[in-house]
Formats: sequence, structure tokens, C-alpha cells
Amino acid sequence: MAAATDILPIERPATNSRIFAHTRWDAVPAAAGLFHLAYFIGLFLLYPHAPLWIMLILGFIYSLMVNANINGIGHNFIHNPFFRSKILNRGFGVTQSMACCFSQTYYNAVHMQHHKGNSDRQDETGDTIDWLSIYRHGHDGEAESPWRYVFLSFFRDDVGAIRRELRKHGNGDLFWGNIELAAFGTTLFIMFLFNWRYVIFFAVPFWYLGHCFSYLNGYYRHYGANPDKPIAWGVSSYGKIYNWLFFYNGYHAEHHFRPKVHWTKMEKFRRGIADLQKQEGVRTIRRAHMLGFLDPDLPKRGHGVAALAAASAELDK
Repeated sequence: MAAATDILPIERPATNSRIFAHTRWDAVPAAAGLFHLAYFIGLFLLYPHAPLWIMLILGFIYSLMVNANINGIGHNFIHNPFFRSKILNRGFGVTQSMACCFSQTYYNAVHMQHHKGNSDRQDETGDTIDWLSIYRHGHDGEAESPWRYVFLSFFRDDVGAIRRELRKHGNGDLFWGNIELAAFGTTLFIMFLFNWRYVIFFAVPFWYLGHCFSYLNGYYRHYGANPDKPIAWGVSSYGKIYNWLFFYNGYHAEHHFRPKVHWTKMEKFRRGIADLQKQEGVRTIRRAHMLGFLDPDLPKRGHGVAALAAASAELDK
């Protein structure tokens, strides 16, 4: 398979735009990211005036937006920064950080580590290359329980390891990551000074819920995948609306196979490797990844390693 996959062409979008680096279509995710920030600020302004039931609905929507932003806008921005200007890209990273209440640059480091390991299994020391691997905190070679992964991953980031990785880059990433942390921290602090109840009882819980939704997405983008085959490193879901909202990150097996494929080219790329994917047993699900636990063909935990080993042996015959 290596010889066949090494020569696969990747079509890159091109534009004569002085603003956008790849295509003017990137104005869409860029605008969506700015809308998310405006929505976040709007929630704060609306909180003292709206009934609780309305705020709870809007808060839940904010959590869904955090998930969509991290896995759609922010994710594509990591692999294919939208703008030609470095300062515009840095500035957009700051707005992303304020909207999602994290650091886009720190997320970049964690995500690149994810692609180094591709949700790898534990080695002989019990460690994984991928800090986000669903196997990292599992036992007996199995993936961790989805609900432990979803609700605990938020607290597992090793900030020291992320900082060391950013420092290696030597390109200002650590400085800008700290600027982003300061930007969202200052935003929350100012909100706290004006309305501490909003921050403690509303913003923080829905922020946490949004990141839990993101980890739920991440879990089912790799649960049932084959960590030993590059073309099958991820699990894909091809729903139209889902992929429009997440800027084609539902094509996750395709993305891990060729991470630099632009979101506007993902459908075409998939068509070019569809036969190879079928041959190599790439797993797909019918629902959005966030609802992956409802998939009728979901592999049972406790049988994953054996099943994957048997499937790989069968395909290699």
C-alpha cells in the first residue's frame, strides 16, 4: 500500500487574493469565528435582561458553537492558516482564543502532537505519542471509556509539555500563545468584575460543556479506527449538513491520511481514494461523530484490539 499511497496527488487551492492565502472561501470560516466571538460577548450583555430559560438555551448553543469552532474553524486554521499576513493570522488566533476561552496556539501544539501519534496505542512503557489518544488512559490495549474521556480530558492538558513544545519552534509561538491566554483570561476577568454570577454559574459551565462536546467528537473520530494503517487512522462521517457546519472535518480518515488537504477539496480527495479506503477497511459511521455512540455498528469495548488484529490479518491475505 505504501507505494500506492505515496504518489497520491493532492490538489491545493490557489487564489490571487491579497488577503487570503489559499482561497476566498476561507472568508466563511473566518467570519464564522468572528460571529462566535460576538455571540460570546452578546451572551454577557444579554444575561441581566433575558429570562433564565432563554439564557439556558443560548448557553447550550454556545457550547455547541465551541465544539464546532474547535473542530471546524480552529482545526482548519491550524492546517491551512487563512491569511497571507502573519499578523492577521496571529490576530485571528487571538479572537479564536477569546471566543473558545483557550489558546489557539496551544491547541495547535496539542493538535500537531495528535497527528504525530494518530491516536496511537500505548507503548511498552504505557505512554502514547498522541496526547489526545483514546488509548492513553485505557487498559489492556483498549480505548478508554468514552465518558471518562469526554469529561476528564479537559483537565488532563499538560501545560508544561505544551510550553516546551512551543518553545522548540523558536518562532514566537510561545509568546503568542501566552498573549492568547492573557486575552481570554482578561476577558473573563472583566466579565467577572461586572457580573461574577454570570461567569461562575453560566459562562464557565457552558464553556466546560463545549469542550466536553469537542472531546466527544474526538473520541468517535478514532474509536474503531486502525492505529496501524495510515489510511484508516480516522473514522469518517459524510453527512452534508454536518460537514458544512464543521468545514469537512467529518472526513476524518481522509484528513489524517493527508492533513494538508484543504476543506474545499476534501470531497474530491475522497473520491480519488475511495477504492483504496474500501480495500483497507476504513471505518465510516452514518451519524455525526458527536452522536457516534448511537451508531448501530459500534465495536464493543473489550474486543477492539482482537477485532482490529483479525481484520488487518484478513485484509493482508
